[in-house]
Amino acid sequence: MARPQPPIPVKLFVAAIFADESLLPELRDILIEHFGDIDYTSPVYPFRFGAYYAEEMGEPLYRIFYSFRQLIDPAELREVKLTTNEIEDRLAIEGRRRVNLDPGYIDFGKLVLASMKFNNQKVYLGKGVWADINLLYEKGHFRPLEWTFPDFCEQTYEKTLLHIRAKYKANLRTIQKADNGHLSG
Repeated sequence: MARPQPPIPVKLFVAAIFADESLLPELRDILIEHFGDIDYTSPVYPFRFGAYYAEEMGEPLYRIFYSFRQLIDPAELREVKLTTNEIEDRLAIEGRRRVNLDPGYIDFGKLVLASMKFNNQKVYLGKGVWADINLLYEKGHFRPLEWTFPDFCEQTYEKTLLHIRAKYKANLRTIQKADNGHLSG
Protein backbone atom coordinates (compact mmCIF):
# COMPACT_ATOMS: atom_id res chain seq x y z
CA MET A 1 0.00 0.00 0.00
CA ALA A 2 1.25 3.46 -0.89
CA ARG A 3 1.86 5.82 2.00
CA PRO A 4 1.26 9.57 1.91
CA GLN A 5 4.37 11.51 0.96
CA PRO A 6 4.99 15.22 1.32
CA PRO A 7 4.93 17.02 -2.02
CA ILE A 8 8.05 18.38 -3.64
CA PRO A 9 7.96 22.16 -3.24
CA VAL A 10 7.11 24.22 -6.33
CA LYS A 11 8.14 27.59 -7.79
CA LEU A 12 5.53 30.29 -7.22
CA PHE A 13 5.06 33.00 -9.82
CA VAL A 14 2.53 35.75 -10.44
CA ALA A 15 1.71 36.89 -13.97
CA ALA A 16 0.22 40.39 -14.01
CA ILE A 17 -1.83 42.07 -16.73
CA PHE A 18 -1.88 45.88 -16.53
CA ALA A 19 -2.17 49.05 -18.60
CA ASP A 20 -0.38 51.57 -16.36
CA GLU A 21 3.31 50.75 -15.93
CA SER A 22 3.64 53.29 -13.11
CA LEU A 23 1.73 50.77 -10.95
CA LEU A 24 4.56 48.20 -11.10
CA PRO A 25 6.79 49.47 -8.25
CA GLU A 26 3.84 49.48 -5.83
CA LEU A 27 2.68 46.08 -7.08
CA ARG A 28 6.17 44.65 -6.64
CA ASP A 29 6.36 45.92 -3.05
CA ILE A 30 2.97 44.41 -2.21
CA LEU A 31 3.89 41.05 -3.76
CA ILE A 32 7.12 40.97 -1.75
CA GLU A 33 5.17 41.82 1.40
CA HIS A 34 2.92 38.79 0.87
CA PHE A 35 5.12 36.20 -0.86
CA GLY A 36 8.71 37.10 -0.03
CA ASP A 37 11.68 38.06 -2.17
CA ILE A 38 11.28 38.16 -5.93
CA ASP A 39 14.11 36.33 -7.66
CA TYR A 40 13.10 37.10 -11.25
CA THR A 41 11.16 39.82 -13.05
CA SER A 42 10.43 39.18 -16.71
CA PRO A 43 10.46 41.71 -19.50
CA VAL A 44 7.16 43.50 -20.06
CA TYR A 45 5.24 41.80 -22.88
CA PRO A 46 2.43 43.29 -24.97
CA PHE A 47 -0.84 41.52 -24.11
CA ARG A 48 -2.90 41.17 -27.27
CA PHE A 49 -5.73 39.12 -25.79
CA GLY A 50 -7.14 41.88 -23.63
CA ALA A 51 -10.66 42.58 -24.87
CA TYR A 52 -11.99 41.15 -21.61
CA TYR A 53 -9.80 43.52 -19.53
CA ALA A 54 -9.60 46.62 -21.76
CA GLU A 55 -12.83 48.31 -20.66
CA GLU A 56 -11.88 48.00 -17.00
CA MET A 57 -8.13 48.69 -17.22
CA GLY A 58 -7.65 50.60 -20.46
CA GLU A 59 -5.35 49.93 -23.39
CA PRO A 60 -2.76 48.98 -24.43
CA LEU A 61 -2.34 46.07 -22.04
CA TYR A 62 0.86 44.34 -20.95
CA ARG A 63 1.91 41.23 -19.03
CA ILE A 64 4.84 40.75 -16.66
CA PHE A 65 5.94 37.73 -14.59
CA TYR A 66 7.43 37.71 -11.09
CA SER A 67 8.86 34.56 -9.52
CA PHE A 68 9.62 34.16 -5.85
CA ARG A 69 12.73 32.84 -4.14
CA GLN A 70 10.86 30.81 -1.51
CA LEU A 71 9.42 27.55 -2.83
CA ILE A 72 5.93 26.64 -1.66
CA ASP A 73 3.83 23.55 -1.03
CA PRO A 74 1.56 23.24 -4.10
CA ALA A 75 -1.49 23.17 -1.79
CA GLU A 76 -0.70 26.81 -0.88
CA LEU A 77 -1.83 27.90 -4.36
CA ARG A 78 -5.39 28.30 -3.05
CA GLU A 79 -4.41 30.86 -0.42
CA VAL A 80 -2.09 32.60 -2.88
CA LYS A 81 -5.01 33.09 -5.30
CA LEU A 82 -7.24 34.46 -2.55
CA THR A 83 -4.45 36.87 -1.57
CA THR A 84 -3.88 38.04 -5.16
CA ASN A 85 -7.61 38.76 -5.45
CA GLU A 86 -7.33 40.94 -2.33
CA ILE A 87 -4.32 42.72 -3.88
CA GLU A 88 -6.33 43.41 -7.05
CA ASP A 89 -9.07 44.95 -4.88
CA ARG A 90 -6.54 46.97 -2.88
CA LEU A 91 -5.08 48.50 -6.04
CA ALA A 92 -8.45 49.15 -7.69
CA ILE A 93 -9.77 52.68 -8.10
CA GLU A 94 -13.51 53.22 -7.73
CA GLY A 95 -14.11 49.49 -8.09
CA ARG A 96 -12.14 49.19 -11.34
CA ARG A 97 -9.16 46.88 -11.30
CA ARG A 98 -5.87 48.28 -12.48
CA VAL A 99 -4.18 44.89 -12.51
CA ASN A 100 -5.21 41.27 -13.06
CA LEU A 101 -3.03 38.82 -11.13
CA ASP A 102 -2.67 35.21 -12.26
CA PRO A 103 -0.71 33.24 -9.67
CA GLY A 104 0.63 29.83 -10.50
CA TYR A 105 3.54 27.51 -10.07
CA ILE A 106 6.09 25.59 -12.06
CA ASP A 107 7.42 22.19 -11.11
CA PHE A 108 9.51 19.74 -13.14
CA GLY A 109 6.71 18.75 -15.49
CA LYS A 110 4.09 21.47 -15.67
CA LEU A 111 2.83 25.00 -15.22
CA VAL A 112 -0.32 25.34 -13.09
CA LEU A 113 -2.44 28.47 -12.81
CA ALA A 114 -4.96 29.24 -10.08
CA SER A 115 -8.48 30.10 -11.22
CA MET A 116 -11.78 31.17 -9.71
CA LYS A 117 -13.71 29.62 -12.59
CA PHE A 118 -14.73 25.99 -13.05
CA ASN A 119 -13.94 24.03 -16.19
CA ASN A 120 -13.80 20.29 -16.81
CA GLN A 121 -9.99 20.00 -16.64
CA LYS A 122 -9.62 21.97 -13.41
CA VAL A 123 -9.14 20.46 -9.96
CA TYR A 124 -10.94 22.04 -7.01
CA LEU A 125 -8.68 23.29 -4.20
CA GLY A 126 -11.39 24.68 -1.90
CA LYS A 127 -12.70 28.18 -1.10
CA GLY A 128 -13.77 28.70 -4.73
CA VAL A 129 -10.28 28.18 -6.17
CA TRP A 130 -9.35 25.73 -8.92
CA ALA A 131 -5.96 24.48 -10.18
CA ASP A 132 -5.58 24.55 -13.96
CA ILE A 133 -2.67 22.76 -15.67
CA ASN A 134 -1.91 25.03 -18.64
CA LEU A 135 1.46 23.82 -19.94
CA LEU A 136 3.40 20.56 -19.82
CA TYR A 137 7.20 20.51 -19.88
CA GLU A 138 8.63 18.02 -22.38
CA LYS A 139 12.00 17.75 -24.10
CA GLY A 140 13.17 21.21 -23.09
CA HIS A 141 9.99 23.12 -23.93
CA PHE A 142 6.58 23.96 -22.55
CA ARG A 143 3.71 22.48 -24.56
CA PRO A 144 0.19 23.94 -24.48
CA LEU A 145 -2.91 21.87 -23.92
CA GLU A 146 -6.31 22.11 -25.59
CA TRP A 147 -7.57 24.58 -22.96
CA THR A 148 -4.38 26.63 -22.46
CA PHE A 149 -4.92 30.39 -22.45
CA PRO A 150 -4.13 31.87 -25.91
CA ASP A 151 -1.19 34.00 -24.74
CA PHE A 152 0.41 30.96 -23.05
CA CYS A 153 -0.03 28.93 -26.27
CA GLU A 154 2.33 31.20 -28.15
CA GLN A 155 6.09 30.98 -27.66
CA THR A 156 6.22 34.58 -26.37
CA TYR A 157 6.79 33.60 -22.74
CA GLU A 158 8.89 30.48 -23.41
CA LYS A 159 12.24 32.06 -22.50
CA THR A 160 10.79 33.56 -19.31
CA LEU A 161 9.14 30.30 -18.25
CA LEU A 162 12.29 28.29 -18.93
CA HIS A 163 14.26 30.81 -16.87
CA ILE A 164 11.82 30.45 -13.97
CA ARG A 165 12.04 26.66 -14.27
CA ALA A 166 15.86 26.85 -14.15
CA LYS A 167 15.61 28.95 -10.97
CA TYR A 168 13.26 26.31 -9.57
CA LYS A 169 15.79 23.56 -10.21
CA ALA A 170 18.54 25.64 -8.56
CA ASN A 171 16.27 26.26 -5.53
CA LEU A 172 15.66 22.52 -5.18
CA ARG A 173 19.40 21.76 -5.34
CA THR A 174 19.97 24.25 -2.53
CA ILE A 175 17.25 22.60 -0.42
CA GLN A 176 18.67 19.13 -1.11
CA LYS A 177 22.14 20.23 -0.04
CA ALA A 178 20.72 21.68 3.18
CA ASP A 179 18.86 18.40 3.81
CA ASN A 180 21.95 16.28 3.06
CA GLY A 181 20.59 15.08 -0.26
CA HIS A 182 17.02 14.41 0.88
CA LEU A 183 14.13 16.52 -0.31
CA SER A 184 11.47 17.26 2.23
CA GLY A 185 8.12 18.98 1.74
